[in-house]
Amino acid sequence: MRTPGRVVLLVAVGTEPVLNPGAVAEAGRGTIDGVQALDLALLNPVPAALDGRLRAFGTVRGGAARFDPDVSPFAGLPLDPAPGDWADLAALCGPGREVAVVRAGDGPPAPPQGWVLERRFAGVQMDGAAVPGEPDDDAVELGLDDRAAMAELTERTRPGPWLPRTAELGRYLGIRHDGRLVAMAGERLRVPGATEISAVCTDPEFRGRGLARRLVNAVAAGITARAERPVLHASADNEDAIRLYRAMGFTVSTSMRFDLLRTPAERHVDAGAAALT
Repeated sequence: MRTPGRVVLLVAVGTEPVLNPGAVAEAGRGTIDGVQALDLALLNPVPAALDGRLRAFGTVRGGAARFDPDVSPFAGLPLDPAPGDWADLAALCGPGREVAVVRAGDGPPAPPQGWVLERRFAGVQMDGAAVPGEPDDDAVELGLDDRAAMAELTERTRPGPWLPRTAELGRYLGIRHDGRLVAMAGERLRVPGATEISAVCTDPEFRGRGLARRLVNAVAAGITARAERPVLHASADNEDAIRLYRAMGFTVSTSMRFDLLRTPAERHVDAGAAALT
């Protein structure tokens, strides 16, 4: 999905208990108010990640958190955001910017006045607690010398947002054919106890050979070796991908929405900021 301006993916859930993201990060595998902290972190992974393992890759302002714009378009809010939280997010993103808002549920979010809902999109979160993974002898770890090839592959296959520093978020594996990178997968969002598998893509010429499945298994093997849970996200209408992941042992844990919004114009940002002072 290409849109003008700066795109930010917000992960938030409005139907769960409101918790400080730092409390979720510190709790790890424990419980908070009887709810598994890991499950809460997975429902709102951006604050949990940026308040913990990926702290160096983004910024937190009040209840809002966002990755550096050259790393990831993702941002997050408290699970039940107040107007001040929306104002913080608008300040982090800048005025008049497009924001892809991801949240659990069947309907789009209800942001304050000044925000504009421009596109609605449904997705799912999938849980890989039952996926042990399996190393693959043909899967090679990708490094700095592979960044151009990784960018070129994601540009052609569109597995999701890919920015100049996205590869710094975790470990990425690829499969080459005659020296050419033809498939890859890697790690993106990382919260205490779980890591998201992302950027799963295969060159169109090499699809149908099971490369995506092999790479997802190989990445999952590295995650489970750290005693963590593999998770991933998929478009709700991508039946082929969901079918593949189900066959591997992933289960759909949460219905998600990916809704494109535009942050308020400058005057609304100023008004929101003034309300906080």
